[in-house]
Amino acid sequence: MDSDGGRARAVVGVSGSPGSVAALHRAVREARRTGAELLAVLAWEPPGGELAHGRALFTPSGADFRRAAADRLLAVLDAAFGDTGPGIPFQGLVVRGTAGRALVETADRPDDLLVVGAGPRGPLRVLFPSVTRYCVTHAACPVLTVPPSPLEGEPASLHRRISLRPAVDARELTEGGA
Repeated sequence: MDSDGGRARAVVGVSGSPGSVAALHRAVREARRTGAELLAVLAWEPPGGELAHGRALFTPSGADFRRAAADRLLAVLDAAFGDTGPGIPFQGLVVRGTAGRALVETADRPDDLLVVGAGPRGPLRVLFPSVTRYCVTHAACPVLTVPPSPLEGEPASLHRRISLRPAVDARELTEGGA
């Protein structure tokens, strides 16, 4: 039990990225180990952000975006756990706002554990705001950062190597050739 009298919680950010799925699985292990409830949080914003959405003349309703985010959360949870679920008490939450802020505001109890993927490594990381850094800086509870899998870079590396090779003409594969 936490200091508020409720069940302890493991709050995890879920986006569908490989890093967030690794964080989700780690949060399940932590929740199982401590008897905590799992809160899987997917944050969403309108395309272009809140400012652009507010200035647009004709925009889809926020309910449409929220429904799409909820569908994405269900798809991620289904891909991660299948029909059986994580095997512990859990809730899926869809929160409007930036990811870092949504996670910090959800994990608002001192006894919560906030679990986040460490995010991308390499030169592109400077282009994207760090959800992890925001959470570590602003959270009122412990934050567990889950590093990316060492295998995460393998498919991208393989794809780059394959795309650098010239296309194969099927006629070259036959005995007669072209």
